[in-house]
Order: sequence, then C-alpha cells, then structure tokens
Amino acid sequence: MTKRSSLAPNRPGPSKVARAWEILAVPVVVTLLSLLVGAVVILGSELIVTGRKFDPFLWFTAYAALVQGAFGGTDAIVSTLVYTTPLVFGGLAVAFGFKAGLFNIGAQGQFLVGALGAVIVGVALADAPAPIAIVAATMAGIIAGGLWGFIPGFLKAVSGAHEVVSTIMLNYVAVQLLAALVSGPLKVPKSPSPVTYDVGNAAYPIVIGGTGHIGIILAIVAAGFVWWLLFRTTWGFEIRSVGANPDAARYAGMRPKLLTIATMTFSGGLAGLAGTSVLLGVTHSMTSAFGTTVGFDSIAVALLARSNPIGVVAAALLFGSMRAGAGLMQINAGIPVELVDVLQATILLFLVASPVLRRVLRLRGVQAGIAETAATNALGTEPTD
Repeated sequence: MTKRSSLAPNRPGPSKVARAWEILAVPVVVTLLSLLVGAVVILGSELIVTGRKFDPFLWFTAYAALVQGAFGGTDAIVSTLVYTTPLVFGGLAVAFGFKAGLFNIGAQGQFLVGALGAVIVGVALADAPAPIAIVAATMAGIIAGGLWGFIPGFLKAVSGAHEVVSTIMLNYVAVQLLAALVSGPLKVPKSPSPVTYDVGNAAYPIVIGGTGHIGIILAIVAAGFVWWLLFRTTWGFEIRSVGANPDAARYAGMRPKLLTIATMTFSGGLAGLAGTSVLLGVTHSMTSAFGTTVGFDSIAVALLARSNPIGVVAAALLFGSMRAGAGLMQINAGIPVELVDVLQATILLFLVASPVLRRVLRLRGVQAGIAETAATNALGTEPTD
C-alpha cells in the first residue's frame, strides 16, 4: 500500500459558488459602487440648485425611472436591446484584442468605417432583392472595419508601432474620411445638409416590436461564435497564448506577428459590424456627423466583462439599458441624461482600480483578461517572430 505524500496534500479546490464569486465579484462591486457615486452626484446637485426643495430620495426616483425606461414594457425592452446590439459587437471587438494582449482603442474609427462601407454598398444595392442587399452591405461593413483594424496590426507587427497610438490617430482619420465622403460623392444632390441616400432594401428587417431589427440576433450569434473561436479552436488557443506570454508562444512555434495582424483585423471587423448594425438597423442613411459613443463605450464593456465574450453580452446589456432608460429618468426625476456618462465613466475608473478591490475582497488571482495579462504584454512587449 502506498502512502500519500505529506509534501503534496490533496486539497479540495474551490466550490462552484466560490469560483463564481471570484469571477463576478469585481464587476458586481464596481457597478454597485458606481451607482453609489451616481446617487452622491444627484444629491450633491440638489444642494447646488437653488429654488427647489431638497429631496433626499431623488436618487431612488431617478434610478427607478432609469429601470422603468429600460425594462418597463415591451417597447422599453426592445429599445434596450437595440442600444445593446452595437455595444455587443464593439465589446467583442475590444475583448478579442485584449485576449491577444492588444489595446484596440480604435473601435470608434472601425465603427465609423464599417458603417461607411455598409452605406456605400447598401445605397448601391438599395433596389436589389433584400437578402442579397442585406448580406452584401453587412459583409462590406465587416470588411471595411477589418481593413481599418488591419492597418494598426500591420504597423505593430512590421515596425513595432504601438497600437494604442496608431488606433487613436486612425479614429480621427475615420471621422474626417466619413465627413469628406458624405459631404462629397455620397451626398444627396441639393439636400440642405450632407446626407446619403437611404439604403432601401439593405435595411435590416424588424423582428421584435417596432424597432427590434435582426442585428439583435446577430449580436447573440457573434458572442457565441467568438467564445467558440477563443476557447474551442487552435487559433483561439494561440491568441490567448500570445496574450499571456508572447515569448513562450514564440518558443512553442507560434508566430506572434501574424497573430497580431489577424487579431487586429478580426477585431476591426467586429467593430465594423457594430457600425453596420446601427446604419442598417436604425438610421438607414448617414450624415456627415454620423457617430455615437459606441466605440469608446465598448472599451468599458470589454473591461467590465473581463474580456469574456459571454460577459460582454451582460455588460453591454447594462450599458444599453442605461442609454435606453436615460430619457425617462430625465422626464420623471429631472436628472440630465448625462448622468449615464458619469456612471459609465465611474465604472471605468473603478475597473482601473480593480487590483485594490480584489485585495479588499480577498479574491484569489483568477484570470482577469486585460487587467492582469494583456495590459502587461501590450505595454511591455512587441511581437517578434
């Protein structure tokens, strides 16, 4: 009979509940702390405003209206899903880059270029059969966003140019490119302001309520596909390996340079799909000032989700519900919709301080994506063959 070594005791691993808490603790606590800060801001603003009776429960009224505006009926839920859809695509784009140790800060530019590609093809095929027009315009948006992501990936792989700098600069280039094309060759003749033609049959069909387009379903499919790609394929394993330790990945026979280019291209395609979903699903045309904060909000979504594709859906739903409920909050409580920006910025601020929160909560060192692996690699190494 063999004796069990005292040097290697068989210690039971953490329970499923403990493991779930380790994963969810930081996002949940960060969200609650942000809501607390929002309540303080509301009460503080009450003290500053003159001529109005102080209401100590105004924060509760505001948050109740926010929830009602996001989930208080079929139309509200559909509106929340519509706001959530591009955030899912954008969050997946940023999270995918994080897994490879890459900071794709250019999701906003890729969002705009993707929408630009979709409107060009959508307008050209406006009278074509709907299935052909929709597929072609969607693919055009993905390809355009992918090409915009390929540029910083190629620059980093070839010259070592940091993707944070190149993607931020490309954001401004995308804004000016869009304005130039919409004000020039894509403009409707004699229109009072720069605007393109309607995409016609290329518009996404409505599948839920009055505004819930098919992009909502595509977002869920995309999240599942990215999860499968990252955790069930060889390419996904290589991407995560490069993100965790590029030197070890190179030693194992992987090619970090090619993976960097491929990852940024794929990430750009997802961000381009975010812009495509807004263009084909909501606006159906483009002005020279087209754009939202989706590209920048996607960074916070990916951070809150800890780069997990399934978590991205939940984080995007949180941010989307805030956007959808902001209008009713302003009507019922008199709180400006900009409070949502304060909440999202506070979430991002607390996420930056997540190592401190983890120590306070006494959590073990589970993988946290960008906060514990990607940040170090992206800021401290360059891909090498």
